Amino acid sequence: MSVTHEIDDRLLMGYAAGLLPEAYDLLVATAVSLDDEARARLEGFEALGGALLSEQPVAPLREGSFEEVMARINGTVPEDTVHPDVRTPRTDPVLPQPLRDALGGDLEDVRWQSIGLGSRQAIVPTWAEEGASVRLMHIPAGQAMPEHGHDGAEYVLVLKGSIEDRGMTFRRGDLSHADGTVEHTPTAGPGEDCVCLALTDAPLLLKGLLPRIAQRFLDI
Repeated sequence: MSVTHEIDDRLLMGYAAGLLPEAYDLLVATAVSLDDEARARLEGFEALGGALLSEQPVAPLREGSFEEVMARINGTVPEDTVHPDVRTPRTDPVLPQPLRDALGGDLEDVRWQSIGLGSRQAIVPTWAEEGASVRLMHIPAGQAMPEHGHDGAEYVLVLKGSIEDRGMTFRRGDLSHADGTVEHTPTAGPGEDCVCLALTDAPLLLKGLLPRIAQRFLDI
């Protein structure tokens, strides 16, 4: 599918070069799986990187390296490389495969935590310790999130429904980006609950007394 608000080249190049933290890797892999044009751009960056590597001098290997590698391969128990979606194909998944792999299933398998006002979240624990926080959000249709800013970056990838933010509408596959200069109040669009993947690399700076109190007890 094609999207309106695309992922930028800086993230794609970092992903292709293997320079992004794992939290960003998950965001990029999920976004690219929903955007044909972004996938084509990523393939271009990967081809460019391969061409540059091919021009580098070959490092000498010590004698016996090949035999050591083959011995390690032969001594490893084969893993099941058939993805569950191949064994039991999903007819209409909401979550793209990279995110299903990270969470262990689709929406019906997610373990949600209530964060108030009918909204829920599910934190991806693997990436929580490196400074960036990645979470799946479920926001009721028409529900506004608390007004907030942040010291770092915030990315929101819409997976279901829509989000209205700063005069723009973000739908499935669209990626919203806000930096530390932005204070905003994202609102789920009308008619359908919104499910989105949110990445922040610094705590949100919530506005208002009640949201700040809630933030002390909830990981938001």
